[in-house]
Amino acid sequence: MRNLNSIHLNGLRAVEAVGRLGSLQAAADELGVTVGAVSQQVIKTEAQLGRAVFERTSKGMAVTEAGSSILARLGEGFQALSAAVAAAQHRDDNILTISVAPVLAARWLVHRLDRFAKLHPDIRLRIDATTQLVNPATSDVDISIRVGNGHWPGVKSELLLSQEIFPVVTPQIAGALKEPADLLRVPAVIDAHAMFTWEVWLKAAGLSGASMEARHVFNDASLCLDAAMAGQGVMLAWQTLAAYALQQKCLVDPFGIRAKTGFGHYFITAEGVREARKVTAFKTWMRKEMEESMRQFQ
Repeated sequence: MRNLNSIHLNGLRAVEAVGRLGSLQAAADELGVTVGAVSQQVIKTEAQLGRAVFERTSKGMAVTEAGSSILARLGEGFQALSAAVAAAQHRDDNILTISVAPVLAARWLVHRLDRFAKLHPDIRLRIDATTQLVNPATSDVDISIRVGNGHWPGVKSELLLSQEIFPVVTPQIAGALKEPADLLRVPAVIDAHAMFTWEVWLKAAGLSGASMEARHVFNDASLCLDAAMAGQGVMLAWQTLAAYALQQKCLVDPFGIRAKTGFGHYFITAEGVREARKVTAFKTWMRKEMEESMRQFQ
């Protein structure tokens, strides 16, 4: 790595930032310096590299053909450096910070945390309930749990549970249902932020093309579930959302017809970083808890 002796690190940071953000101004804002300083750093670094990374045009900085390859490698390098710094700043190995969507935290995870504490009394949990995805390599989050297709840039994702959806209603409403088509007469409680529609389940039930009449629309799945438990209609739920309500017999799945959405619950951790013992312990525990929880659906 002696060739790095001839290149200033601040210059490489400036080049990477301009390439990633697309402008001198955006790079200056991120680096906390002036536009002129960024411009001078880029010019000096191009001279040290012996080739142009950017072409100056009337519309701004355009990446050259050679610059594309250089920027790709710089991006990987600075991401690795950022991960190393974040790992060094994790000062307390006994605190595990978990980023999880509020609905999963409230409806599934919180009921089980005591069991983790008994198995690992030396690990203290910090739950960050948010839907915003953060990169564990550049934050204090050790592990995230998110629902999606498993493809998030710059992070490592591992499937925890494939998502299946099914209708849930109160036992009283279920008593009047004889076949799936009867659900078409029950008003639906709609989750406006759901990544799927009723058509996914209706197709699995042999009712493709049919439509549900919406009674209420909420922007939060927990509110939808509460409305369903109050007898206000039928909700299209998934395993982790409805598990506790089904266990307590507040809601029932009237037909046992499940439909896969193509999404899943995923663990998200830093890419290219050695996994901490506390993260491994949590993942192992959660997989066992999830398996036990899903056995109730059989």
